[in-house]
Amino acid sequence: MGDTQGISHSPGAGSSATGEGLRRRGRRRWITGAALSGAVLLVAASGAGWAVYARLDGNITADEAAAAELARYERERPTALVRDAQNILLIGSDTRAGDGNRKYGKDLGTERSDTTILLHLAADRDSATAVSLPRDLMVDIPSCRQEDGRRSDPVFAMFNHAFQVGGSACTIRTVEKLTDIRVDHHMVVDFSGFKEMVDAVDGVEVCLKAPVDDEAAKLKLPAGRVTLDGEQALGYVRARKSLGNGSDTDRMERQQRFLAALVSKVRSGDVLLNPVKLYPVLDAATSSLTTDPELASLGGLYQLVRGLRDLPTERVRFLTVPRESYVYDANRDQLVEPEAEKLFALLRADRPVMVAPENSQDVPGEDTGSAGTDGASPAPTFRGNTASEQTCG
Repeated sequence: MGDTQGISHSPGAGSSATGEGLRRRGRRRWITGAALSGAVLLVAASGAGWAVYARLDGNITADEAAAAELARYERERPTALVRDAQNILLIGSDTRAGDGNRKYGKDLGTERSDTTILLHLAADRDSATAVSLPRDLMVDIPSCRQEDGRRSDPVFAMFNHAFQVGGSACTIRTVEKLTDIRVDHHMVVDFSGFKEMVDAVDGVEVCLKAPVDDEAAKLKLPAGRVTLDGEQALGYVRARKSLGNGSDTDRMERQQRFLAALVSKVRSGDVLLNPVKLYPVLDAATSSLTTDPELASLGGLYQLVRGLRDLPTERVRFLTVPRESYVYDANRDQLVEPEAEKLFALLRADRPVMVAPENSQDVPGEDTGSAGTDGASPAPTFRGNTASEQTCG
């Protein structure tokens, strides 16, 4: 397994080289490891490790077309300012292609980005910031290569039009033009993959203030604590009319809270220490992934996440880019400035992004607190939450 460098380790001084010693060290790594790094350690240590590794490794689809398109525009792309900091664009595709996705509507021959999140990993891997980008945000979309080989015209349109017209490469170029942040990697996941991941962890618990009956989202739930299976979870994160105030912003905040709960469930010892539960999670995750070529292997994914295994959940932050109703159409969004640029500047410089709950008195993007002893301005605070905040209080 040449692409798993850094996974296997020789015993250190004073360490037992016996099978039992290796197993004890392996168990300690599983307890503190993130799901993916734990899985790689598991398959590396198992007797049938190669067969399992090959299966999971072969599940991931490399997005070679996007890589080629981005290479054509390398000169116009932003430069990464901080070494080892990473920005990953996570795209939830609403494709209806494939048996698992057809029930959600007709396959119209195009995909749209139902959910897009820019995930920033700090260079020292002591924090992670996930920024949701509204699909209704009005943005400048560049000329992009379409599936038929022709090029689209530049257009000012809704953000999710970029994925529809030019796939992941067009979405990445649109995000980079909007934020001036270099996107290092990207991942695309579809409806079916999301559902299978939730089912693989035996569901995720949420709390509902009122019953939900949404035929469009295929969702009927009682009030109170509810453990959602994959099908219900998909309806929960996609519903707009029956949950909250019906806005896309409310939907994104619900998605963020659910993802935080899913992360906590996957990182729990109940999953990490149980190969029977861990393998289906990884199989579902890798089967649903289309990534840039560098990440399209377990070795590539492991190299990305291995530094996150000790990251406290309170330092995993979720927020939506500062937005407001578009001045010419209340059903569309536009960035709130200068707050949005403050956020993008923090991410470019790999500085901490502070978040406060919706009921906090802190104003999004407004400087809060006192200046430090060096006279520097305090960091702005944005509306958001962390992975440590429970969906059920």
